[in-house]
Amino acid sequence: MAVKIRLRRLGAKRDPFYRIVVADSRSPRDGRFIEEIGYYDPLRKPAEIKIDEEKARDWMNKGAQLTETVRSLFKQAGILGKGAAPGVEERG
Repeated sequence: MAVKIRLRRLGAKRDPFYRIVVADSRSPRDGRFIEEIGYYDPLRKPAEIKIDEEKARDWMNKGAQLTETVRSLFKQAGILGKGAAPGVEERG
């Protein structure tokens, strides 16, 4: 089973709100997921990002792949980069 950490869209039309979830890569974007590990609100100024760092690192160590958008959010939150989990490589 390929596991990804990705965004799940919520909110009304033109009022997006995202939850950061761990899901099977075969599940639909807003469908079934394994665990919720945070959220992202792009409409706040500045954008609000809240991630459970411990759960995120645990899933990355188990082999979960990040989508490009989530990778960007993790960098902004300081989870990827200098303090990256052992064995988790940052792609350029």
